[in-house]
Amino acid sequence: MAAISTDAYFLGTRSENADSVNRAFGEILKHWFDWRSELFPDDAEVITSDERQSEEFCVEEERLHAALKTLCDMLLAETPTFTPRYLSHMVSEASLPAIFGHLAALLHNPNNTSREVSRVGARVEIEAITMLAEMIGFDPMIAQGHFTCGGTIANFEAVWRARYRVDHALALGLVAAEKSGGPFSAFESAHVGWEKFDQIRIHDAISEQEMRSASSVLCNPFEIAERLSKSSRRSYRGSVLITPGNKHFSWRKAANIFHLGEESLWNAPLDEQGRLDIKKLETLIDKARHQDRPVIAVVSVAGTTEAGEIDPIDGVACLLNEYRLKGIHIWHHVDAAYGGYFCSMLGGEHEEILDEARKSALKAVRLADSVTIDPHKLGYVPYACGAFLTRDARSYTASSFHAPYIDRAETGDKWQSTIEGSRTAAGAAATWLTGRTMGFGPDRFGAFMAFTINARRKFEEAIASQCKNIAVLAPADTNILCFSVIKKGDSLSNSNMRTNHVFRLFQKDPSFSVSKTVFDSENYRRLIEAHANRHRMTLDDNQLSLIRCVFMNPFLPKNHVLESFLPKFIARLNLYAEQALELSI
Repeated sequence: MAAISTDAYFLGTRSENADSVNRAFGEILKHWFDWRSELFPDDAEVITSDERQSEEFCVEEERLHAALKTLCDMLLAETPTFTPRYLSHMVSEASLPAIFGHLAALLHNPNNTSREVSRVGARVEIEAITMLAEMIGFDPMIAQGHFTCGGTIANFEAVWRARYRVDHALALGLVAAEKSGGPFSAFESAHVGWEKFDQIRIHDAISEQEMRSASSVLCNPFEIAERLSKSSRRSYRGSVLITPGNKHFSWRKAANIFHLGEESLWNAPLDEQGRLDIKKLETLIDKARHQDRPVIAVVSVAGTTEAGEIDPIDGVACLLNEYRLKGIHIWHHVDAAYGGYFCSMLGGEHEEILDEARKSALKAVRLADSVTIDPHKLGYVPYACGAFLTRDARSYTASSFHAPYIDRAETGDKWQSTIEGSRTAAGAAATWLTGRTMGFGPDRFGAFMAFTINARRKFEEAIASQCKNIAVLAPADTNILCFSVIKKGDSLSNSNMRTNHVFRLFQKDPSFSVSKTVFDSENYRRLIEAHANRHRMTLDDNQLSLIRCVFMNPFLPKNHVLESFLPKFIARLNLYAEQALELSI
């Protein structure tokens, strides 16, 4: 494919591509109308001409159109996320391929629970998952996955499958230990890996029923804990889930919903740049081993929700490989809900916009057991659309459920292997059409991602050179920029007050939309200290308030657009910063 021009793939802030969209919508509707009218031509009309002309019909039709107009008028007050002035959250206008794909599938309304009710939608999902798998570096021939309603559910899918592997291995080890009376370690047994798992099961002739009777998922977990304690000769305290301090809030939800207990959610500390600390992670794994507590999974993040940071995923992969060489297999999940699409830059000239450490980290995503990615963020797909992918079929295995009304003869059905039951094909179709048109290669979507990072850089350079009282958070890995407001001799608490004041002024001003985030010392202590020291602030607060700008808009990287909006933003920021400096503190 030739280098990408994004102009044809978005409506435009002034609806510049309206004619193209009208044409596409007309084609989509015509295909839908023709399909319905021509599929069974001998069938009688269910709504006759006389009925359509009746007074009752006309009244109801008018009621429908009046209500529709009311809704459309209401939506005119919706947040204008399509404009380059919107720098607030991880959302921008959806791309035209995504909108067209979403609408086309929405009209047919396939339910990807089963191919019985989604002959085409299910196939489109498989092909779209293959595209995403190839983009992040998985082998597309063996990778597995499905679309979800968002990153939270995709992360839950990872816990479900990782727990499945731990539970199976633990059940096998428990049965084997009870049979032999030999020594038993919950940690060692839980991490044998599938290859050794198969060997032990065959060698010890352990049946499926024996394993089911030792599963804490299928049986009473308290009774299984008693058996584990008896075999290991120490009190069994349950599994742990290790996540970095910069994790998404969905991981706390997962600990709650899967009844792990929030104590089991262990935070791997962050370094002074807000990224997962590998040495501290190793300490936590060794702590779990010492306490004989299995590790359900280790999570690293590609694109944090606060600042877009990318954890040293390659370092995590290297550490877990060292354990694997010792016979300890620990599940690695990469939460790339936001940053997964930056993998599209790899292998082309545009990857050079990333530093070597971030390139290495993104290249290691392919080494993970499972990955979360959100097309409804940097994929520019309409809500709600997330995706969960695994490296291979064995990693995709989860607890199986059956419904008597779904034909099990149909291969590829997802109902029994996904947390969600009914699932729309709209997100898959939107992603599929994006991949077929924009393409997920380094010179296509990869170039687009590089443009958004470059827009962030231009704003950062302008702030550094033209704003005296703005302290930019360093480093910025992707297309999110965070900064605080400072005055010479300020303490951190005073800086936080000024930053919060500037944010409130932006909130009252429709000219630009920005967001705010707060880093707490529990997770970001070293980063807060580094930021305060870099800008000579007295450290007298346990949190850091930051104004946050997300550079996702597809038109902002265009030179004439950037030249128009950047000076206006800088002028507004300086104006508000000056007002904040005058605060009586």
